[in-house]
Formats: sequence, structure tokens, C-alpha cells
Amino acid sequence: MNRPWLAVYLREMLILRRRFFRQLFSWSVAPLLYLIAFGYGMGRHVTIQGVDYLDFLIPGLAAMTSMTQAFAIGSEINIARFYWHIFEEFQAAPMSHVEYVLGEVLAGVSRAVLAGGVIIGLGAVFGVVLSYNVAFWGAFVLNSLFFSGLAVSLAMVVKSHADQAFMNNFIITPMAFLGGTFFPLAHLPAWAQKILEFLPITHASSAMRTAALGGTPDGFAYLLLGALGAAAFVGAVLTVDRARD
Repeated sequence: MNRPWLAVYLREMLILRRRFFRQLFSWSVAPLLYLIAFGYGMGRHVTIQGVDYLDFLIPGLAAMTSMTQAFAIGSEINIARFYWHIFEEFQAAPMSHVEYVLGEVLAGVSRAVLAGGVIIGLGAVFGVVLSYNVAFWGAFVLNSLFFSGLAVSLAMVVKSHADQAFMNNFIITPMAFLGGTFFPLAHLPAWAQKILEFLPITHASSAMRTAALGGTPDGFAYLLLGALGAAAFVGAVLTVDRARD
């Protein structure tokens, strides 16, 4: 059976395999620094919402990773467009825009899942063992789907790597630090909490933390992330169509 999306996906996975150990190091550095700084700096000496800070932090780092690594697929697409001109070959190939987007989005999700495994492994090294259940991974994957679809959309819009860096600085970085990954949103003013409720990472980190700590996440988070993921996928298909040469 002809599956063009699988060719797109496997291409990204082959590139990842060639860079795997470099990527593994890259996925580990920032979380390791966070764990060392916060783990030894506060860690077992501070409790938040009734749990040790490290237990609170690990799900937040996993949520942040699901966002940043899924969104990173946009950089790979940019390289393929601007330097290798692979995108033009995909345009000439007998595949639909939906199939192209599906392959790229799944590649982004796969990258995020692998990086999430690194976070969990590092947490175990620091003595943090939580409940990484279906609810945890469900929120992780849905969040990854949204940001991977968003990355494909923006990759079709930007004109250079400088534009891509602009997107990272003004979209991803603020959400990474303000989406409830490092501290409870309840510590912020009420007006700030209302604004941050519009961020998908806020709902992802909350659902993942609740699931990891043995609770039952709010089903609204999954509905919202699923709806946003579907909207991002549709948006990606439309932008790919507009990016035709």
C-alpha cells in the first residue's frame, strides 16, 4: 500500500538517527541544569501543593519538552526548504498536502516523546519516580500534536532562520516559563492567571502533573488540546497549499 506520509516521516527519523547522540545530549543539557539548580537549590527542602518541588517540577519539564521538541520540527522543515530544497521534491511527488503534514507532525511528536523519555530518566536519577500513566502520556502527545502542527504552519510562512528564531523567542520561550511548568499559576495575580489560561501549555502541564501525582486530570484539558491540535493540523495543510512554488 502506498503511504507517502510514511516516506516523509521516515526521512525525518533517519535524519534524527544520524544525529541521535548529539540530540540526546541536547535534550539532556537544559533539563539537567534545571534539576541540578532547582533540585539541589530547593528540591527536597521546599513543598508546593503538598509535594516536594522536584515531584512538582518533573511533569512541568516534560510538558515544556513536549512543546519545545515538537515545535523544533519547524527548523528541520526550514533546512529542507531553504538549503536542501527537499520541499520542492515533495511538491512534485504524488502526495497530498494532508499526507505531507501528517508525516511531519508525527515526526515532531516522535521527537517530543523521545525527549520526554529523557526527562523521565533524568528524574529517576534524581530519585523522582511518578505515575507515568495513560493520562500523563495522553496530555503529552496531544500537546505535542498541537505544537508540531503549529511548527509546520509557521515553517511555511517564515522566510529565513532569523524568522524562525523570532517565532521561538516570542512564542515558545514565554510559554515555557509562564505556562505553569516551574511554579503554580495560583502564585500569580488573578488577571495574569486568566491570561495564561489561554495557553495550551498551561492545560498540558496541569493535566500531566495531576496524572503523574496520582490524581484525575480535568477532561476539559484533553478536549481543548485535541481541538487545538486538529485546528493546527488544518492550518498546516492550508499553509502548505499556499507555500506551493
